[in-house]
Amino acid sequence: MLDTALADQLRSHLTNVTMPVELVASLDDSAKSAELAELLDEIAGMSDLLTLRTDGDDARRPSFAITRAGTDVRVDFAGVPLGHEFTSLVLALLQVGGHPPKVDPDTAEAIRLLDGEHRFETYFSLSCQNCPDVVQALNVLSILNPSLSHTAIDGAVFPDEAEEREVLSVPAVFLDGELLAQGRMDLEELLAKLDTGSAERAAEEIEAKDPFDVLVVGGGPAGASAAVYASRKGIRTGLVAERFGGQVGDTMGIENLISVPYTEGPKLVAALEAHVGEYDVDVMNLQRAARLVPASTEGGPHSVVLDSGATVRARTVVVSTGARWRTLGVPGEERFRNKGVHFCPHCDGPFYKGKRIAVVGGGNSGVEAAIDLAGIVGHLTVLEFTDRLLADEVLQRKLHSLPNVDVVLEAQTTELTGDTRMEGLTYIDRRTGDERRLDVDGVFVQIGLLPNTEWIDGTVELSDRNEVVIDERGRTNIPGVFAAGDCTTVPYKQIVVSLGAGSTAALSAFDHLIRTSAPAAEMAAAG
Repeated sequence: MLDTALADQLRSHLTNVTMPVELVASLDDSAKSAELAELLDEIAGMSDLLTLRTDGDDARRPSFAITRAGTDVRVDFAGVPLGHEFTSLVLALLQVGGHPPKVDPDTAEAIRLLDGEHRFETYFSLSCQNCPDVVQALNVLSILNPSLSHTAIDGAVFPDEAEEREVLSVPAVFLDGELLAQGRMDLEELLAKLDTGSAERAAEEIEAKDPFDVLVVGGGPAGASAAVYASRKGIRTGLVAERFGGQVGDTMGIENLISVPYTEGPKLVAALEAHVGEYDVDVMNLQRAARLVPASTEGGPHSVVLDSGATVRARTVVVSTGARWRTLGVPGEERFRNKGVHFCPHCDGPFYKGKRIAVVGGGNSGVEAAIDLAGIVGHLTVLEFTDRLLADEVLQRKLHSLPNVDVVLEAQTTELTGDTRMEGLTYIDRRTGDERRLDVDGVFVQIGLLPNTEWIDGTVELSDRNEVVIDERGRTNIPGVFAAGDCTTVPYKQIVVSLGAGSTAALSAFDHLIRTSAPAAEMAAAG
């Protein structure tokens, strides 16, 4: 079932299994069960420590448990975890089989100390690039603390169950039968939802830190690059990020990162995080910046106040908070978010198989989304505000060749309607002024990005688009404050541009430091 290269790779990984593992399958006479049985049989034959049973009694079929023989340690999958979830399957086999998860000791201990028995269920789709992070994190929780159980469920294999629970966006995590969260999350975020005191402890630790020479705010490509370049100069470097990786983690295929012909967002985020981890960078994750307080004296520390209430001080600051999806700003949009309103076609598109949907936006991202979705849905309508599509010509030709796609130009979306989930979209024909309605089950919004700069509005000079105004060195209007990436006035919002801009800002910050007084250690001693 697995191709030769993948099978050889898996066989090599399974040499790290040190404890007996049982694969317990629950099957029926469906094609998917036959597919799962073939996969598990092949895997079980790769190691003497793996055995397969097919007498499982799980109500979900096909499904299987990976159990450590003679213990309560297990993880469960419902469906056939290939595609993006194959890595989750491999890691589960290794970790249940005794290979320790890559978790720092403090986090592992916090997981083991969690009280109470809890049942997690995660709905995923095989095309979702964000789902594996969540599945793998929850698997680690259940492996390190057997009082927590986790089942990863392919929503496409169990569509009736997903519909009954109103799952239209993945990953969707349920805790003890109730929806806990949707969207990409890492282990720290999930642990914080269970350990309510962790945020307060983290804030206390951050508040006690000495001032940094450089504080990078944001963990996307620009922030990661800035942190690496600053640390390589031997200066005290900190990085505050609401979510390491930022918007890149929500990107599917990346084909224009020079020297890397193809990668995917989550893989690039992992590589960025690993690279930063090679240096002496104090990374403070899950921390959202709330306010910038510029230095009161020349050469004095700037302060970044966090949502948690903690304050981080630094002689220089690099703002690299990136951007987020631009929303329509119409009635019904927030109400039906993840219940008909979506931003990631790869994650949520599979839930609209055979249905009618709309894509708002005729630029490259909108047309690419439409092309991807057209192979899944029954019918798709592209709505573009202007009088022409703005996507590249090659994309437009592909779009117009698809038989189940309509394009409506000069369409201004005004409202999204429905009951418990979205059922229709209203727009105005800008040529005639007529109001029209589309009966659609979902809409994918692809109309660009908004810079994450609200927290510095009124402090740092912003453009009329709320982008941080910078010069060719990444300098802002405040001495010692620099900026880089998609939150700035840089004309092209590209990963490769952000990487270069981050390094430029860090080098400029270093240049500023060597031309000003007192290093961070002296400032800390002065109070």
